[in-house]
Amino acid sequence: MPRKRIACLHTAASNVAHFDAAADGLELELKHIVRADLLLAAEKAGGLTDAITGGTVAALVAAAADADFVLLACSTLGPIADGFKGAVPTLRIDRALAEAAIGRGGRVVVLYTFPGTAQATGDLFREVAANGRAEIDMQLVAGAWDIFKAGDQARYGALIAGASDQAHRDGATSVAFAQASMAPATTLCRGPQPLTSPRASLLAAAAG
Repeated sequence: MPRKRIACLHTAASNVAHFDAAADGLELELKHIVRADLLLAAEKAGGLTDAITGGTVAALVAAAADADFVLLACSTLGPIADGFKGAVPTLRIDRALAEAAIGRGGRVVVLYTFPGTAQATGDLFREVAANGRAEIDMQLVAGAWDIFKAGDQARYGALIAGASDQAHRDGATSVAFAQASMAPATTLCRGPQPLTSPRASLLAAAAG
């Protein structure tokens, strides 16, 4: 039986390896498209604009070629996927993450490093939790995004892992890493393992 073909639209080239690692053990064939310009434009504009939305939609259409499923692997651009109707199923990776985390109930701490992600990701988690199954606590890992942009992956991961462990000590039922770039920090966590968007979204694509 042929493997399901998954197209991943990224805005950071460094996230490609995170998805390849997260696909371990799954019968999937991944195709990666990187459009860093879309996130840079959103960061500069302070959010989504018509031009950014149009560019993202065009990229999603192109990604769907020769694919069975498309993942929008950027939490900042994620809302665009919600209203997109393409040739194949399309999913924003943080929606899969939210559903996995909220399915556990209790207090869900959502850690994020890029300040521009807060609104879109927070709105999504609150939407998924609207039936009262979980309490959502959005927490910024202060200073981490500047460290990421400076290329210091070791320090970036250490800050995220420390925040995750602290959240569990403070009573979190589960911790979710809002951005794909945060996934490698799971190996540094001393407490319970957090949920990541690469693994959660690939599991959803495999099942969908």
